[in-house]
Parts: sequence; structure tokens; C-alpha cells
Amino acid sequence: MRIKVMIIDGQAAFRTLLMHHVTAHWHDAIISVYDPITSGNLPDEFSGAGNDLVLLGDEQGDRDGLHTLKLFVKTPAFPGVIYFGSGGREQAERVAKIGADGYMRRKKIGHDALMILLSDILRARRRVATTDSLFVGDMRTGIYPLIKGYRLIRKLSAGEHSAVYLVEKESPRIRMVLKVLRQDPDVADSIGTFDRFLQEYEMIADLDHPNIIKIHALGVADDHAHIAMEYMPGGDLKRRIEHGITVADAVSFIKQIASALAKIHSVGILHRDLKPGNIMLREDGTIALIDFGLAKRMRLEQEITGSGEIFGTPYYMSPEQGHADEVDERSDIYSLGIIFFEMLSGQKPFRASNAMGIIYKHLHAPVPVLPVAHARYQALINLMLAKKPADRFQSAAEIAEWF
Repeated sequence: MRIKVMIIDGQAAFRTLLMHHVTAHWHDAIISVYDPITSGNLPDEFSGAGNDLVLLGDEQGDRDGLHTLKLFVKTPAFPGVIYFGSGGREQAERVAKIGADGYMRRKKIGHDALMILLSDILRARRRVATTDSLFVGDMRTGIYPLIKGYRLIRKLSAGEHSAVYLVEKESPRIRMVLKVLRQDPDVADSIGTFDRFLQEYEMIADLDHPNIIKIHALGVADDHAHIAMEYMPGGDLKRRIEHGITVADAVSFIKQIASALAKIHSVGILHRDLKPGNIMLREDGTIALIDFGLAKRMRLEQEITGSGEIFGTPYYMSPEQGHADEVDERSDIYSLGIIFFEMLSGQKPFRASNAMGIIYKHLHAPVPVLPVAHARYQALINLMLAKKPADRFQSAAEIAEWF
């Protein structure tokens, strides 16, 4: 089915640019353009009928672009609308509040980011139209999954394959987090993505440990799946580090994380994406590991992720993981060492202009040196960040014994 896109902006060069972006991805797309400067503003009753998407620029002649956006989003059944503005975060927030499906700065359009955004909107619209039991929502506030027994509070985050929502369980009335797989049967890798999503649940649901996220339930319906887990209102460790962290807290956190790693390693699970963003804080100050989407069982006969691929975050990746070599629990220990160094120093130990440069430094640069005030922990850093796995701690349990 050919998609229909309408581009509305007073600058001819910008209309042409958007047209090239769309047709480079959808070669048979039907494009219509409208110049509000030469042709006058569209009437207030314009419905957008016949279009799948409307790309609205902020060059709208004598009428403010945001005013035009307001008219569009309040129109029933209006197509998905993306607003292209010249402002920064403040304007993006205003656009989101008005109810656009997306916002991009007109001078900083990335092709891949634009295509992902447009594709997501099309998929969401298609599912709303065809699957009443699965998706409900108002496009002014964003499409959200209808999960029986939960009330949506707000969207927390969204990635390529999943979205995360804060919800309230109806009975008992407690807040939880829903991680929902954005499954698309038309995408070639959708089966592998679905399997990894279910694997994440299966690997951690039965683990009872105070520093591992608590999983409450798994739901599956047709091509749709979700995980219900505990809500961690304290935010993530990344934000905590940015605001500064005491030595006492850094030591407490590393001991808790090491304990959680020892638990998952004892049942044959590697995390493989240990980083401050995947470590959450509760109101009482305790922490828990989350996001086991890259985790794997060490002894799987066939790895879902395949062989020879690099997964994880370069800043926290062990030398062996960065070079797609075989990894074991000592790789997670290395990642924890990077986190401990960052908690104590406030800095990432290895930086470069690109991911491969960082990966190179993990293997070849000297072990980083802590500030003098924290020199008593240098021996621990040395043992966690040794280049060769054989020279590191051999188990996470040894880390707690060090203190």
C-alpha cells in the first residue's frame, strides 16, 4: 500500500528536502506539497483527509506555525503530524504539549531518525485502526498499549523495539512499570526480537534478590508482549552520578551490584550491558539491576543473538566483548569496574571521538588512575579493569570480600 504524505511549508528548498527524505525510503510514496505563503493559509476546517502523514514546517507566512498545529491536532481523525521548527528543547516541549506526533529541528534532520519516527507513527495509526482490543489512545497525547488491569500514567521512554510506561495496577492499586514490545510482523528480525524479549523475562522472573528488579507478570497476545515490573522512583544511577555521589554511597552501590551479579552468574546468566542507566534506585536508597535485554545464558547451545556480534555500550564494554570474543562473568566485572571508577571520579575513564576508538582504549590504554583522594581503591580498580580476564577477580562474590 502506497503511503500518502502532505508537506506544508513556505520554503521551497525545505519542501524539496523533505520530499527527498520520504521518497528515498518509500520510492512509491505519493507526495503533495502546499505553500502557505504563496497560496494562503489552509482553511480552519482542513481535515487532512486522504493523507497518512502531514509534515508541517514552521514557515507558515502570516500565521504562527504552532497555531496551525493546534488547528490540526484538534481535528478528529487528523493524520499523524510532524512539526519541524527552528527552536530547541523549549519549542519541542511546546509542540509535544500541543499534541504533535513528533518534532524535529528543521536544520538538524537525520534521515534515519526521521524514517524511524514516521514508521513508528504509521504502525501505531495502523494498529489503532485495526486492533481495537490491543491499542487505544488519543493521538494528541500519544498511542499507548491497552493492557487489561493497568491504568496508564505516562510514557517513560521508547526505543527501537520497545516502549516503557508508568502505570497503576487496578488491584491492588500500586504503581508498576510496563515494558511493551513494539512488535511488527513485517520486520524481518521481529521473531528474534520477540524471542529476546521473552528471554529477558524468563531469565530474571524467578530470581529473588534485593538488587535485581522484581518482575510481576508477563503478558502475551498475538504479536504483542509486555513485562510488568516494580517501579523505581529514585531514577537511575546515571543521573545520580551526574549530580555527584559520595564515597560511602559509591561503595554501598558497588557492593549491591556485585551481589546482584553474583546471583545472576550463579544461575548461568551474563548481563552484558551493565551501565549506570541500567541500575535503578528505590526510595529507600537501595538499587536494582534492570534491562536484561542483552543478557544470555552462558551455556546456551544456540545463542539467540548469534555469533561474532558486538552488543552493549562502548563506554562500559570489556576488551573481549568489544572485540566480539568469548565472554564470561569476568566481562560483567570489568563493566562494574568502569562504573565504580566513574562513581568515584565523576568521569568516564576512556573517551574517544567514536565507538571504535573507545573500544581500542579498553584493550590498549593503561588502567585508569583514581584521584589521589580515592587512592585506597586503586588496587580494587586494578583487579576489576585488568585487560586480561585471567588477571581480574574471577567472581563477583570476591568484590564484596575485598571491602
